[in-house]
Amino acid sequence: MNKKEALRLVKKDGFELNKLAAHFKKDKDIVLSAVKQVGTAITFADESLRKDRKIALAAVKQNGVAINYIDESLKKDEKFVKAIDWEAVNNAFAEAVGMSSLTKKEALEYVKKDGLELIYLHHLKKNKKIVLEAVKQVGHALEYADESLRNDRNFILKAVKHNAYAVLYGHKNFKKDKKIVLVAVKQDVDVFDFIDESLKKDEKFVLNILKQGSYILPFCGDNFYKNKEIILEAQKLLNKKITLLSKKKTDVNKKEKIRRENFLSEIKKKRK
Repeated sequence: MNKKEALRLVKKDGFELNKLAAHFKKDKDIVLSAVKQVGTAITFADESLRKDRKIALAAVKQNGVAINYIDESLKKDEKFVKAIDWEAVNNAFAEAVGMSSLTKKEALEYVKKDGLELIYLHHLKKNKKIVLEAVKQVGHALEYADESLRNDRNFILKAVKHNAYAVLYGHKNFKKDKKIVLVAVKQDVDVFDFIDESLKKDEKFVLNILKQGSYILPFCGDNFYKNKEIILEAQKLLNKKITLLSKKKTDVNKKEKIRRENFLSEIKKKRK
């Protein structure tokens, strides 16, 4: 068999590469033609060509599952990784393992176990109930929801009630939406570190957050240590927390009590 005949075979069926002689499996033209026809045929290519960027990209483009068969070095190659259509890869994987045909009820059970399974549920990424359940488990599962839900303010408001970090994966404007951020911070104060900088400088908003019981001054830089009203509210909040923590003397409470006391000391130092 010559090269022309080998090319004709793989163009009809990429899997024919498996049956060809070893020297054909090292031939770039033949292997490229094979993976363009059947992406996973790259598994039959010579090892040297499984690390060829052009061939690997063609394979993954044809069938996302081919990502499993390319050389590991390419998976660490930043340019190669950026060039991949990851949504297509995930959809191909979902198809391969049967997740693309799951019913809503079955999909709901999957995301209850692991919210990131939403990545593979392409046909249900607009389903509010399934996406919300996924976000309950893992905040950044929202990143894989349909764009229409990520831009839906009412949906994001519901999502942050279950997982504060959902605010980081909706439309960027939601990170400066006072109502959404207020709800998110109530769920988890640490999320305040990642919200829009404009809110961290908003005296009225910061005061409202302190009044709802969330101590967020460490995330605000030195913006408010000269603001008497904010400092008094912060001290009041910290003293209340310290009193509550003192009542139950567990190891966790002792550590948290020390942390709050350190915050109080920091306030006194910065006010001088």
